[in-house]
Amino acid sequence: MAWYLNNAAPFHSDVEQQAQQYQLTLTKPPGALGQLEQVATRLAGCQGQVHPELNNIFISIFAGDHGVANQGVSAFPQAVTTEMVKNFAQGGAAISVLARQLKAQFEVVNLGTVFEVAPHTQIINARIAPGTQDLSQVPAMTREQLEEALAEGLAAANRAKDMACELFIGGEMGIANTTSASALAAAYLKMPAADLVGPGTGLTEDKLPMKAQIIEDAIALHNAQTPLDQLQCLGGFEIAGLVGAYIGCAQMGVPVLVDGFISSAAALMAQAINPSISPWLFYSHQSHEPGHQKVLAALNAQPLLNIGMRLGEGSGAAVVVSLMQSAVALHNQMATFSQAGVSEAEE
Repeated sequence: MAWYLNNAAPFHSDVEQQAQQYQLTLTKPPGALGQLEQVATRLAGCQGQVHPELNNIFISIFAGDHGVANQGVSAFPQAVTTEMVKNFAQGGAAISVLARQLKAQFEVVNLGTVFEVAPHTQIINARIAPGTQDLSQVPAMTREQLEEALAEGLAAANRAKDMACELFIGGEMGIANTTSASALAAAYLKMPAADLVGPGTGLTEDKLPMKAQIIEDAIALHNAQTPLDQLQCLGGFEIAGLVGAYIGCAQMGVPVLVDGFISSAAALMAQAINPSISPWLFYSHQSHEPGHQKVLAALNAQPLLNIGMRLGEGSGAAVVVSLMQSAVALHNQMATFSQAGVSEAEE
């Protein structure tokens, strides 16, 4: 059996329930901290301890170009993917700034830029090919390339586990990857592409029908029925890398914080391939990209923020880490009614 079909690590539902009971003893009305309470108790279930910890963060950015960019679905040239990979490594991108703020472990995994990237200590060169094939004409990847991209995601999960990380964030970079993500969501959810496509990196509104039609034609061309086939025909190297990382982290007992639209599309495919990973996925925010809300609804996800972000790179997830750390601090450090000498509610 392929490694990505193996079950996720056991989630400690009993410990989550103990943490929920502990929440009821804290000096506040039940549920007054909203989703922050659920974050803390779910992390307790992940870690198998009533008082979870959240200090060591691991961020892995996967990069890859898309052949479908040749169809004019992006406002930016493919050279931007390579240029942004360099920017990530040199510390100038939004996610680079946020990673420093969080004192997170940070790496960039080049799975397939069109242009070669100069060696750098923070860049892992795992280039499968100079971009995927044009998904509107042929399958984006061969099955061997898909397996390689998934395995590179697993390798990132292994590095995160080796660093004893308590939360994994996967980011992505790839011109035209909103087209790929929209195609995956449309194919898997059997939804019209027009309900999912958005501007991505700045495509003008008058070109959105063209983008949707390219996706519809690609879905009809390939007629891929299984999640793996859909990922092979319509996905990207960086999206498949995220899928492998999410599954690998869940198998190793490492919680995942999912970023925006592209990352959520990867989570959708990862969960379709291996439903057992669901308890290990947290969702950070709802992005401004139109299809994201529909993907989150399909995942039955409750994102923690909605502040109009749509940058990708893992940036929205990195912003949400501080909220999750606040949730853990409140859970662990608030006084109980008995400790504070505060009267509890009358029954």
